[in-house]
Amino acid sequence: MRIVPERPTLTKGARGRARIRGASVLVYIVLLALVLGVAFAMGWLPRARQARAVVAETRELALVTVSVVSPAPSKAGGLLLLPAEVRPFTDASILARASGYVKRWHAELGSTVEAGALLAELETPELNEELSTARAQLKQMQAAAALAETTAARWREMRREALVSQQETDEKLADARLKAAQVESAEANVHRLEELQRFARITAPFAGVVTARRVDVGQLVAAGSNVELYRIAQVDTLRVFVRVPQATAGAMVPGLAAEVLLDGKGSRALAAKVIRTSGAMDSASRTLLTELELPNPGHQVLPGGFAQVRFTGISRDVPLAIPANTLLFRSDGATVATVKPDNRVELRKVTLGRDLGMTVEVSGGVTATDRLVLNPPDSITDGVEVRVYSGEAVKKP
Repeated sequence: MRIVPERPTLTKGARGRARIRGASVLVYIVLLALVLGVAFAMGWLPRARQARAVVAETRELALVTVSVVSPAPSKAGGLLLLPAEVRPFTDASILARASGYVKRWHAELGSTVEAGALLAELETPELNEELSTARAQLKQMQAAAALAETTAARWREMRREALVSQQETDEKLADARLKAAQVESAEANVHRLEELQRFARITAPFAGVVTARRVDVGQLVAAGSNVELYRIAQVDTLRVFVRVPQATAGAMVPGLAAEVLLDGKGSRALAAKVIRTSGAMDSASRTLLTELELPNPGHQVLPGGFAQVRFTGISRDVPLAIPANTLLFRSDGATVATVKPDNRVELRKVTLGRDLGMTVEVSGGVTATDRLVLNPPDSITDGVEVRVYSGEAVKKP
């Protein structure tokens, strides 16, 4: 028979003390875990935060910072504005037709003269002497012709009576006709010299303004030389010549309204109209030479200068303009770098229009809402992420 030893029976107080000791150990373990967790957090979290900051800063520094600009309507768009040249309606150089010395002049530089007004007088002693000689020769020819006609009439009567031969009669008749022809020649020579003598008085061919005077008293003037004595311009109405590009040449019709800008700012805009065109494009410039008529009643507009012509009778769609420093010129043509909403670059080809210096008109490839990179680097590529400098994000050209 096996005897089982009896276990000691714990009292109620001993059991309570044992439970208290077990709870204390558990509390110590939890507190130790908390302390270790706090210590770990205080040591690891700053390092992790610093590592994330370094990664973010490195990623931020790797981005290229760019300034952007949006296309805007061209300030030179709308009405067609072209350079032009202002000329007198009529401009003539007065040359000498008779040789002689200047006796006196009557019109000064800048004088307004009427048609037929006397400008200068020439002293022509050689021409006067030649005219006197020609008139004397004419009288001799007339006397000889009269004698020859009388002789021919007598020989015609004697021929009827058979007193002279037909041959002799024909000779006298021929001599009379020869003398008559010589008289006509002498009369023509006298008439020519008289006309030349009239050119000793230099007159204005039309009403206008004397724009040049190159004669003085005593100056020798030779007929047939290219020495200009006077220059007269008719400036009551001016001609304005402008070369119109091929794209707008079809709109150039007589009567088309235009404005001539004399100061380039539009403060002096004078009304004009198209009166004619050359009817053919210039093969060198691909432009159409167009002539406008500009009234100038007060002679306020001086001919010979340059101006600008704005055709008010036609208008164009206003193109967009972008700064010239947004363009990239690559093998496939002109390109711009646009920034999409996610700040990634997209390269686009653009169609260029007029070069306005600081800006360039474009007819395709961009819209007014696009953001274009200013001074893009040559190494920029599609899809690269960039940082937009907010201080210039809404700049306009």
